[in-house]
Order: sequence, then C-alpha cells, then structure tokens
Amino acid sequence: MKNRIRAERAELRITQQALAEATGVSRQTINAIETGKFVPSTVLALKIARLFRKPVEQIFQLEPDD
Repeated sequence: MKNRIRAERAELRITQQALAEATGVSRQTINAIETGKFVPSTVLALKIARLFRKPVEQIFQLEPDD
C-alpha cells in the first residue's frame, strides 16, 4: 500500500510527532506507515485522512500486488 502522508505533512508543515499526537499513536507508528512497513487500521487511516481534510483514497492507494 502506498501513501501520501509525508507529502501531506509537508504541505501542512507538521511533524511526525504532531501527526502522531493528533491521531493517538506513536511517532514510530507514523514513521512505519510512511515507509510502508505498517498498514494502518481502518480507524487510523480515517483519522489521518480527516486530519488532512481529504478522502482516505487520496492518502492511501492500493498497489497492484495488494
């Protein structure tokens, strides 16, 4: 699964730590999601999309092999 979290954070100028605090997870979790090492739960994906004020499909995309 690909995601645009890093790009979205850059647009809003927020850190991994700030995103983590806003969504109730650790900074390490945000880092793992950004690098593709961890797939977020549906609830977390929706929280992240809501924070960025975008549909979840604009933040997370399935890859052909997913």
